[in-house]
Amino acid sequence: MIERLAEFLERHPNLFVLTGAGLSTASGIADYRDDHGEWKQRQPVELRDFLKSEHARRRYWSRSMIGWPPFAKAAPNDGHFALAHLARAGRIATTVTQNVDGLHERAGHAGVVELHGRLADVRCLDCDARFPRATVQSWLETTNPTFASRSGRRLADGDVELGDAALDDFAVPACPSCGGVLKPDVVFFGESVPRRVVETATGGLNRASAILIVGSSVMVYSSFRFCRAAQAHRKPMVAINRGVTRADDLLEFKVAADCAATLHALALRF
Repeated sequence: MIERLAEFLERHPNLFVLTGAGLSTASGIADYRDDHGEWKQRQPVELRDFLKSEHARRRYWSRSMIGWPPFAKAAPNDGHFALAHLARAGRIATTVTQNVDGLHERAGHAGVVELHGRLADVRCLDCDARFPRATVQSWLETTNPTFASRSGRRLADGDVELGDAALDDFAVPACPSCGGVLKPDVVFFGESVPRRVVETATGGLNRASAILIVGSSVMVYSSFRFCRAAQAHRKPMVAINRGVTRADDLLEFKVAADCAATLHALALRF
């Protein structure tokens, strides 16, 4: 399959690369779905619940407080470095990621479009003040010292599996500038991707001649839209993904193998 992928890149040197959670699993970050495209866990908090429910905000931030330290320590893997190499070699026109871990940039991959934002950033929904997630972590730990010793199974994007015991005692920090609601600057389920981000990604797709999907089931519309657009313009699509994808019927072929190992072997050809 490496030969076939290399041939695909030779035919299409200006790829649109779309990456998902499967790329970061080799970095110790859990993904959302199994090989059948089904949720591995309860669906993450939705925007409407986060906005209207203090309980939902306590649940989110308590789990995030425990999950953030290992998430923040995750390092790029061979797959991230391979894509950065292919971009420098002129084989990739645009990379769009659904991941919020910032690992593409840390691997030296410049200009990646972060479709769903970045978990390292936090903003106030009232005054739009911005804060580093590391700063918010110190506020969380200072105001909730009894929660700091809790632990749970790591889930996707800095979440952990915790019970709701004593959740009513958990203090969610407010914006120090205006007292407003703080939210990680990422796109929650039920929230729209900012138009400017979609436009930037779409512009990259328009300049590309083909799509390479890496580690994504493209089950959510925010990513699948690019597959539909590529189909409409008769741009071929290939995927490197262990499980089923929503775009399977649109693919020229799929490599059902580990993303990091496959990309590493592919990058050695260029």
